Amino acid sequence: MMNSEPPARRYADIETLSRELATQIAKSLTVAIGARGLASLVVSGGRSPVRLFEILRAQPLDWGRVCIALADERWVGPEDAASNERLVRDVLLKDQAASARFLGLKNGAPTPDLGAVSAWETFARVPRPFDAVILGMGDDGHTASLFPGSPNLPSALNRSAAAGCVGMWSPVAPHPRLSLNLTALLDSRRVVVLITGESKWRAYAAACAPGPVEDMPVRAVLRQSRTPVDVMWSP
Repeated sequence: MMNSEPPARRYADIETLSRELATQIAKSLTVAIGARGLASLVVSGGRSPVRLFEILRAQPLDWGRVCIALADERWVGPEDAASNERLVRDVLLKDQAASARFLGLKNGAPTPDLGAVSAWETFARVPRPFDAVILGMGDDGHTASLFPGSPNLPSALNRSAAAGCVGMWSPVAPHPRLSLNLTALLDSRRVVVLITGESKWRAYAAACAPGPVEDMPVRAVLRQSRTPVDVMWSP
């Protein structure tokens, strides 16, 4: 039987959403540090989490005990404007959060497929289950870099696969990608899908309708009961 998709929490604006989510994340990380000595946060790039990062970096917690990693990455250098690592370093790893430990995904391999194993090995230093994974969603229903139509999508969505990284290709995006697979993304105490704008709302409504997971890979995150998922939306 198909699991019902989680209802979305709707906010008046991105500021309200970001402030509430930053407070929630800070609390989760603080609890994790108190219980286990370390905490882990996995984030995505794009425009939607920028305000969240700006607010989160000012939260007063023991950032030196927090490990931040990426859910996915474009296969470009960290100095490239398209790099998720650059976004995290420029926006999140500032102020209070400057002391957090960050692990990027990009390595020296010529392609994401060849760099996937080495990239996943870096996650041996990231406490798992992750304390929180923050994902976005594209108008085409992709999340992280799990794109519909990518040759590696079936293996990336295989629930029986071991947690790891997988090379991905978007039919429209200009860069090859590397992404955590579904098993890795769900190895978390909480997943948040953060979406903004009317087009993303329509895409979320489409993802909640019947249809193949491969057509809208975010359905693989929504249609499961292993990990709690919150969908948070603002205009």
